[in-house]
Amino acid sequence: MNTMKKTVAVAAIAALGLTGLAGCGGDAADDGKGHVYYMNNKSEVVDQLQQIADLYTEQTGVEVEIQTAASGTYDSTMSSELSKSNAPTMFNISGYDQFAKYQDYVEPLQDTEVYGKLTDEGKSYSYKIGEDSYTLPYAAEWYGIIYNKAILEDYCSKDYAVIDIVDDIVDYATFKDVVESIQKHKDDLGLAGAIATPGLDASDTYRFGAHMTRIPLFYEYRDNDTTFMSEIEGTYVDNYKDFFDLSVENSPTEPGMLSSKTYDDCTAEFSLGQVAFYPNGVWAYSNIKGNEVADEDLGMLPYFMGIEGEEEYGPAGVYDASWAVNKNASEEDKQATLDFIEWMVTNDEAKKILAKDCGFAVPFTTFGEDEQPDNPLTAAARAYTEAGKTELRSFTIPNQQWQDNITNALVEYAQGTGDWATVKDAFVNGWATEWANNEESLGMLPQADKFSAEG
Repeated sequence: MNTMKKTVAVAAIAALGLTGLAGCGGDAADDGKGHVYYMNNKSEVVDQLQQIADLYTEQTGVEVEIQTAASGTYDSTMSSELSKSNAPTMFNISGYDQFAKYQDYVEPLQDTEVYGKLTDEGKSYSYKIGEDSYTLPYAAEWYGIIYNKAILEDYCSKDYAVIDIVDDIVDYATFKDVVESIQKHKDDLGLAGAIATPGLDASDTYRFGAHMTRIPLFYEYRDNDTTFMSEIEGTYVDNYKDFFDLSVENSPTEPGMLSSKTYDDCTAEFSLGQVAFYPNGVWAYSNIKGNEVADEDLGMLPYFMGIEGEEEYGPAGVYDASWAVNKNASEEDKQATLDFIEWMVTNDEAKKILAKDCGFAVPFTTFGEDEQPDNPLTAAARAYTEAGKTELRSFTIPNQQWQDNITNALVEYAQGTGDWATVKDAFVNGWATEWANNEESLGMLPQADKFSAEG
């Protein structure tokens, strides 16, 4: 997702507006079967997608062309390519703002065979207008409170421990007691702090603006039995405050220095075994592995904030990356594109590339437990669903401006130059302001459905 720290694998893409990957397959391509033109925005998986394209053309004779837009140029590239006679037949949508921009190009997919293969969670994240569903989520990720099992097991062996085993942490009150106890005895445990620094450098603020904000939002939507409100009351923003304060007070960094701590700094605290807890997502594994925390010692708790009913939920899921099909393509090319997508999520070789090589947890029923990414954090998050917990849904947030305003208020609050009322104002009043701006500029708002039917 665009708010997460991603590593761009192909440096050349950064210098070019577009990288062409024509998977034409030479003589293998059959012009009579239609063709697929995929506009991709994930530059970190260029090679893997090309491998998939070549394999499909080799097996079916259908031409698959993949183009990848450079980071930060996807919208401008899409606008240019969609105006051409040979426009993309499928493209990526990441976030509601992109869906709104390309609403005139998206084909309804709810009656297709491939849509039927989505998991229930995947279907709930498909962007809808009325009864029509227009996108196919293809990469599920989760976030919560990552923890180091070895540190917690060592802590639990101490006389001063407030829990006997890690599994005793089932709510915010217990989590808070454990964090404060570890902080009090950090020297004896050989730690720098109980919880990783809540860094407020720009590289790290997505954790607080894009992810942590969605926890109180989820429960306010739950209370109102809806999946969207353009105005909110901020019912649980003070629970957000409690969690943020707990992190500030029990991390290795003084409050006034939070804005100087980068994503890499905060991740290093956890990956080097200096802290027990790290609120973040499964994507952090690429930066954690190979350091001081063994794979078998990685676990994940839900985002506990002291909200009634939260013990029934697991970590939060986010499904920002989706496929869409161009409704203006020829019927032949649309069918070729739908066939290609269905093949990607049913063919054993393609599934392996998506899950193991790209690292995507693909939300289709065609993927078995052994066909998920080799990521212990993904396994830890998915274990909650297998245990009967409900996945906490990440509802869409307005835009980057809303996140930035919250972050700026958090910096002032942490430094003592601002108060919490300013943070709450950025959260609540900023929400209404930015959705009003979106409605004016995009011409639409997210569809509100019954919460009980969505998750």
